[in-house]
Amino acid sequence: MWLETSEGVSIFGDGKYALLKCIERTGSLKAAMEEMGLSYRKTWDKLKKIEDTLGFPILETTQGGCEGGSTVLTPQGKEFIKAFEDMHKKCDAFFQQAFNEVIKEISIKE
Repeated sequence: MWLETSEGVSIFGDGKYALLKCIERTGSLKAAMEEMGLSYRKTWDKLKKIEDTLGFPILETTQGGCEGGSTVLTPQGKEFIKAFEDMHKKCDAFFQQAFNEVIKEISIKE
């Protein structure tokens, strides 16, 4: 499942969802990218595109210090992830029901 703009441009889907969940788990954009085998520049551009399209920040970053920087989801970012998960569950349930109805129809015809 993915979300796209009214012009048909994809802005968010399962891959970007997995990235945000990895960032949430690791507390680090760098660690998440390394774990997922992603390049920094492309990933950062994609994350900025998501934020620009949504109109709110989904990540908060801090730089440097003795413990290094960190990246966390903003409260809005967490709400967005939760909404995406809820929407995904609803779509999965809908398509499973539709599939079951089609299979039942085919079985009746036999």
